[in-house]
Amino acid sequence: MNASDWQQRYEQERAARIEAERRLELRSAELRQANLDLAIQADDLTVEIETTQQEFDAARSRAETLADQTQRIRADLVAANHATFRAERRLWDALEAIQDGFALFGEDDRLIAANRVYTKFLGTLGCTAAPGLAYRAIIDAVAASGAVHDSNGPVAQWRSAMRRWHAEPGYKAHVMQLNGDHWLKLKERRTEDGNTVMLVSDVTEAKRREGELDAARRDAEAANRAKSAFLANMSHEIRTPMNGVVGMADLLAETDLDDDQQLYADTIRSSGEALLVILNDVLDYSKIESGMFELFPEPFDLERAVHDVALLLQPKAREKGVDLLIDYDMFLPAHYIGDGGRLRQVLTNLAGNAVKFTETGFVLIRVVGIEVAAGQQKIHIAIEDSGIGIAADQIEHIFGEFTQADEKITRRFEGTGLGLAISRRLVAMMGGDIWVDSVLGKGSCFGFSVELPLVGDPKLATQAPGLKAGRKLRRALIVDDLQVNRVILERQLGFLGIETTACCSVETALQCLAEARFDVILTDHQMPGQTGIDLARKVRDAGLNLPILLLSSQAGQPAGASEPGLLAGCLRKPVLRRDLCAALDALNGVARAELVRSPPPDTEDAAPTGLHLLIAEDNRTNQLVLARMLDEGGHKLDFANNGREAVDLFATTDFDLVFMDISMPEMDGVEATETIRRFEAARGSDPVPIIALTAHAMAGDGERFLAAGMDRHLSKPLKKASITGLLSDLVRSGRLNGAECSGSLAPPARMARQPSAAAMR
Repeated sequence: MNASDWQQRYEQERAARIEAERRLELRSAELRQANLDLAIQADDLTVEIETTQQEFDAARSRAETLADQTQRIRADLVAANHATFRAERRLWDALEAIQDGFALFGEDDRLIAANRVYTKFLGTLGCTAAPGLAYRAIIDAVAASGAVHDSNGPVAQWRSAMRRWHAEPGYKAHVMQLNGDHWLKLKERRTEDGNTVMLVSDVTEAKRREGELDAARRDAEAANRAKSAFLANMSHEIRTPMNGVVGMADLLAETDLDDDQQLYADTIRSSGEALLVILNDVLDYSKIESGMFELFPEPFDLERAVHDVALLLQPKAREKGVDLLIDYDMFLPAHYIGDGGRLRQVLTNLAGNAVKFTETGFVLIRVVGIEVAAGQQKIHIAIEDSGIGIAADQIEHIFGEFTQADEKITRRFEGTGLGLAISRRLVAMMGGDIWVDSVLGKGSCFGFSVELPLVGDPKLATQAPGLKAGRKLRRALIVDDLQVNRVILERQLGFLGIETTACCSVETALQCLAEARFDVILTDHQMPGQTGIDLARKVRDAGLNLPILLLSSQAGQPAGASEPGLLAGCLRKPVLRRDLCAALDALNGVARAELVRSPPPDTEDAAPTGLHLLIAEDNRTNQLVLARMLDEGGHKLDFANNGREAVDLFATTDFDLVFMDISMPEMDGVEATETIRRFEAARGSDPVPIIALTAHAMAGDGERFLAAGMDRHLSKPLKKASITGLLSDLVRSGRLNGAECSGSLAPPARMARQPSAAAMR
């Protein structure tokens, strides 16, 4: 092999070696790249593996957590199932324990569930209480059993009524009677999902108690009627002899008696009147308790009512030396609408107690008011006294029934203990309040307030009184030993524009007269040491001729008051505002040096005389009382012993007036009156006045007498003044004419002859 061959071969080998190296280097580069890619992939795979591991760990953790939660939930579910079971068991135990039958009906009115009581109830009717039982089937089973009582109506009618009742929505209840003496009460309520809950209660015992209560109520009503009848009978039986006692005592007191006899007659009369007060208290309280008491509002004069009560109590106050005073607000109207009689009763009770429990000092009736609306005023009336007072621990009991504050102190005072209780009830019925303030040993203040409408124009009604004449009286001297009375007069005269100076004795008054000039003197009558009459005489002896008004609580004209030129007038205490203004007006209307004569006392219209009277009265004593009371009138009296005799006499004789007793044998006064009225209507004659003489005093009696045709009624015991006052009132109203009257009255046309003197038949 030559060199060229070797060279060529070398070149070839060298080229092959270079190519091999190049390929090796290329493969190495590819290997390095592959290693690099593998490393990157390995890194990525490592990261992915780590991520997957983390996710796996997290998933495993969550799985473990979920497993725990599932276990807890499973445990809670098991506990809830147990609780639900226990609650359901308790509920059904409770439903089984109740005495009422319980049932649940679905929307299709088929039974879902029922307790044993309901199941037993259906079993007695021959019906099985199985789920799916229709309500209609239950009603049919009850109807078919014959258990429904006839009072529930015919069976078919009852079945239809029960189906309609069940179909009505909402809550409802129904009572049905089974087997005549068994009562069931059904209650139903439709739920929001359309189901119906039913309760069946056995109310037989409740019905029995209800029947017992009805029977007890009827017995109580019967007892109340019996009590009312007893009280009415007691009133009649007591008032009938009381009429003889009080009437004869009145007549006896008018005769010539020595001092001892006068004392006996007055004692009989006052004791009878005290018994009558007790009877009236018991009857009033009974009527209030039974709800039979009524108020009769009408126009009345409040100031006059207060004054009348004071005059009524004045004699007792005067006997004890107690001053009875009135302080009626000068700007307060007098005319209101209300039950004036019952207001007088309350005021009499309170003021009467004040006089009763006051030994020395005063009793003051104070009246004020405020306007609460147009034409409406709230009146406050307070009765203050300087009496024995009431202990603080007794005040809350003072208005109780049959109660006095302290028996150790008040047992010497008579009374039922009902006056304050009745007053409290009356004030409450008027919509008012009553109260008391008191200090033991220093006195008491009882008060009450009521709202009353005014009579007439409110603007005119609220105008304050004043002097009508000129202003000649500018300065007045007030003389009274009692400070409260001086204060009242000072205020009243101050409202009238009169300047006042007040003093407490005659000596002080004379000193004031020496130091100053006055236009009028107002002096009390009874004062310690020297009287108002003594003051008037000393004033005249001093050469002073100014007018003097004497204020006296004494009935009639005081001794010495009629001496010529001594007094300008005498006013009876307590003094009405209008009387005070009238007296001052009278003084204003004359010359300064001229004295006004004392005004004559008020006199009532004289009663008619010479009447022909029919008196129906079965009690001989009462006949005698009436005969004596009417004897001075010169009347002709015909007596009937019962209602039938009265009707017979009326049919054959002309009478001017009939006095008709109510309770009489054979025919009572009501039936006799109705018969007389029918007789008058048949013959077309004018009705003769018929006056009921009654010992009844229960609610409705007066209305019953008027409905029978009677004109008026007088309650026994009768008073002579009441009879003469009624006759005068009948004359004034035109219902009666007298043959011989003090006024200008024409003689009755039907009287054929002059009546003779009173005679008993």
